[in-house]
Amino acid sequence: MRFLPVTHNALLVELADLDQTLALLASLQRHPPHGVEELVPAARTILVEYRASATRAETLVQDIAARSLTQGAERSDTLIEIPVHYNGEDLAEVAQILGITADEVVQRHTGSEYTVAFTGFAPGFAYLSGGHPSLNVPRRSTPRTRLPAGSVGLAGTFSGVYPQASPGGWQIIGTTPVAMWDITRAQPALLQPGYRVRFVDIATKNIAASAYSESAGGQKEALLANSSDGNRRTSVNDDFDVRHLSSASLAFARRAQKDPKPSGRTQHHLAAGHTALQVRATGLLTVFQDLGRHGQARQGVSASGAMDQAALKAANRLVGNASNAAALETVGGGLQLRSVGDNVVAVTGADAVLTLTTADGQRWSVPRYEPVALADGDMLAVGQPTAGARCYVAVRGGFAEAPVMGSCATDTLAHVGPAPVAVGDWLAVQPAPATSVVAAPELPPADLPTLEQEVVLDVVMGPRTDWFTPEAIARLAAQRWQVTPQSNRVGLRLAGELPLDRAITGELPSEGTALGALQVPPSGQPVLFLADHPLTGGYPVIGCVAPYHLDRAGQIPVGAWLRFNPIQPFAELVPESGASTS
Repeated sequence: MRFLPVTHNALLVELADLDQTLALLASLQRHPPHGVEELVPAARTILVEYRASATRAETLVQDIAARSLTQGAERSDTLIEIPVHYNGEDLAEVAQILGITADEVVQRHTGSEYTVAFTGFAPGFAYLSGGHPSLNVPRRSTPRTRLPAGSVGLAGTFSGVYPQASPGGWQIIGTTPVAMWDITRAQPALLQPGYRVRFVDIATKNIAASAYSESAGGQKEALLANSSDGNRRTSVNDDFDVRHLSSASLAFARRAQKDPKPSGRTQHHLAAGHTALQVRATGLLTVFQDLGRHGQARQGVSASGAMDQAALKAANRLVGNASNAAALETVGGGLQLRSVGDNVVAVTGADAVLTLTTADGQRWSVPRYEPVALADGDMLAVGQPTAGARCYVAVRGGFAEAPVMGSCATDTLAHVGPAPVAVGDWLAVQPAPATSVVAAPELPPADLPTLEQEVVLDVVMGPRTDWFTPEAIARLAAQRWQVTPQSNRVGLRLAGELPLDRAITGELPSEGTALGALQVPPSGQPVLFLADHPLTGGYPVIGCVAPYHLDRAGQIPVGAWLRFNPIQPFAELVPESGASTS
């Protein structure tokens, strides 16, 4: 094993192959080390995220290094059959690469059983290992900008199915009508780690059209029963392409602007006696956020949550809510809310002018970082920030918004969570508990990022710093980087005068990526992964922003200039002598 630093609350364990990775994962799941919060397995690595207050990297390294890799993961009895139309754009090319016919590719793909090794890239995307040993093909040299949901692809020795329309670089050999991801199911991801999977050729199998039923997502789901072997049978990396970084948030913004009632937030849904905030304008994008959707890596879902968690907690504290209550996160200016009934709100985060307009037309400015009483008919407007990028609006009692998978965080990349706020929405407010007490005003942060001053972020070097030339490592800190317009909640796309050159130019197998990771695509221009980043990625990460600067990173406006301050040199984490890595 190799132990590579990631950040102050994460490390990466690198192993020899997938079998060792799955064996270690099984061991860590059977006997979790104290303080570990999330495990993100990949082809040859496991990203271990932990509470820095509960354990130390050195302690985890000793524990993990002493574990035996001789006991593999147990296979599930669940067999999933996936019917496929083998009409993919790359089927002929795959056949040519392998030196066989297209029919033989199909026979080999359907003739072997796969196992769900791990998940990542997108919710419901499973990396399937096993299959015919000859099906080993490289990713496409140029990823496609959009693949339809249900695309069945090959990459390396893995097979997989794209759960939603997205960019992708796998070799597409077919499509399936089966929904890999359906939020209305009790278990949204159809394929779970350990499940067995078999592909079925629709063209050669007698699968009647009546075997399919329309699912909530508009796809068809096949349910084929198998009684012959007693097993439950249900029919039913790609790597994130940073060139399309802004597409997810733009899609959410368009939904908010075009659909006035995307989530049924109407006056008719307001419970008797409840107050509300009616949305008169949304600005660029306004979404619900809380502290995040943790512990869902098994389904391929990252935490998401507020970009500036300290600001979210402050807003809730000021109105007497629990710190993890959902609030509105709005980027830029333009949000306008009308109070229906009497409410108490607080606005934190970016430095923006707040204007209160009464029902009879009186207008004045109200302060940030203190409770503000709104009478029935009062309008609160958030102006364009002069420092920072995102404001948070909390209301006393909390919003009556239904959580999705245990959280009200809206993940703009994964399309998980409440719909974005739209003009005309009635945002219902829950009655405040009798013990709820509003807090005294607080001082706003004095050092929010601006366009006029360079923003400095501390960086922990690793886990793939050694994939870059010494000149590139020095350049990361010496050169300043500008935040481009292709930036959003997924990450900040940066541009510098000179790119970061790699010393190792080979393909990196997909591996877990942490919040704050500085991933470097082939362009050499880094991307700083933020709240809605994908769980896994296939480009090397040169460093990771320190956890205490993540809130600051979430407030950086487009056009600002950054500098990175490495706080320690890159060095592998080495277990003390005596620890076994067998």
